[in-house]
Amino acid sequence: MADMPTQVKIYSIAQITSRIRDSLEAEFCDVWLEGEISNLKTPFSGHIYFILKDSTSQIRAVAFRYQSRSFACRPQDGMKVLVRGRITVYDARGEYQIVVEQMEVRGTGSLQAAFEQLKLKLQAEGLFSPEAKKPIPLYPQTIGIVTSPTGAAIRDILQIIRRRFANVSIIINPVRVQGEEAPWEIAKAIRELNERADIDVLIVGRGGGSIEDLWAFNEEIVARAIFESRIPIISAVGHEIDFTIADFVADLRAPTPSAAAELVVKNKQDLLEKISAIQKKMHRLIRYRLDLYSGRVQRYSRIWMSPRYMDRFFHGHQQTIDTLEMRLRQSLLHKLSLAKGQAKHAIDTFYRHNPLARIHDRQERVRFLRESLCQREGEYIKNQKTRMFSIVGKLDSLSPLAVLKRGYSICRKLPDFEIITDSTNLGPRDLINIKLFCGEIICEVCEVKEHGEDKI
Repeated sequence: MADMPTQVKIYSIAQITSRIRDSLEAEFCDVWLEGEISNLKTPFSGHIYFILKDSTSQIRAVAFRYQSRSFACRPQDGMKVLVRGRITVYDARGEYQIVVEQMEVRGTGSLQAAFEQLKLKLQAEGLFSPEAKKPIPLYPQTIGIVTSPTGAAIRDILQIIRRRFANVSIIINPVRVQGEEAPWEIAKAIRELNERADIDVLIVGRGGGSIEDLWAFNEEIVARAIFESRIPIISAVGHEIDFTIADFVADLRAPTPSAAAELVVKNKQDLLEKISAIQKKMHRLIRYRLDLYSGRVQRYSRIWMSPRYMDRFFHGHQQTIDTLEMRLRQSLLHKLSLAKGQAKHAIDTFYRHNPLARIHDRQERVRFLRESLCQREGEYIKNQKTRMFSIVGKLDSLSPLAVLKRGYSICRKLPDFEIITDSTNLGPRDLINIKLFCGEIICEVCEVKEHGEDKI
């Protein structure tokens, strides 16, 4: 490495960042900016972080807690605002930003305006009506999920469902949850799952993000697909503070994807504990009834045991009392046995819906389709080869080279290589090019004969 010139000054990253920050703060110590708030975040510190953007550009912004308390309104995604502050640099990331000291509301941003307009339209058509909401099944056996296959939302949902009730079957229809194609994919996935007869409830959603990230769930095509679904749908989009059009149309809104998983399935342990509690309660009631009737029998027995009434009542009703007591015990024991059988049947039903058999059937179906595809692929390639050889044979029979191979030739007049079809176009000493099947001949015309003078 060549020696550096002694007069070159080398800056550290911290030094150059500090110099840039000082320059920006000196030049833009008090500026006004107008734009739309996006990707707003408020951590526990109370500071407010967001992006201020217009149609072509954006700048990061921060409003510290002691300044934001004086704002006339609470900032929200999609809000159009006028802010006053100073431009500076955040050293840790080397990004310039505006530290907001004053904020005024200027109106509603374009996305927020579109949101409100579509909301009013669909509300007028009755898509948000409570009468249109379908009940969520209490114990669903198969749950469909429409979300990104790689996001945190699907991992949270699967983890919670497996923990709460592992016997439930899950069908995932993966889609993109943001971008131009996302609304179409989400609506298509909902309609595809509605074609199945084994799905009891759907979860449609994604994790948190800015209003732009969540916008796919504010599109009309998604709202109408949710409304037209015959399967009850739980909307689980973003965080608890995020609201989308899908939330208003869905049969139930969950504040987060994790909450949707907890709403759609009951805790298996809680159910088993509830059944156990019912069994214990039944035992207590049976014991109480037995003790009650046993006490009555003993009390009446003591009365009838007196010499005055013993002969009159005791011997006459003792057998009846014994018979009734045995019938009572048998009846109570029968009800207890019936209740135990019902509880056992309910538990066996939950365990019986194991998805392994269904997965095995689907694997067999995939194997059959793969073999069928390979067989059809081979037949198709064979047919195409036969067709190609036929076409090649036809092309070969029509090729001029095949004619030349039979002894014919092509005569062309030099120097412009004009094809000669009439001997009158030539004269003595003209040069001609004769194209044979193999090679060419340059000839000089010695004599020209008219038509009919010679025959082949």
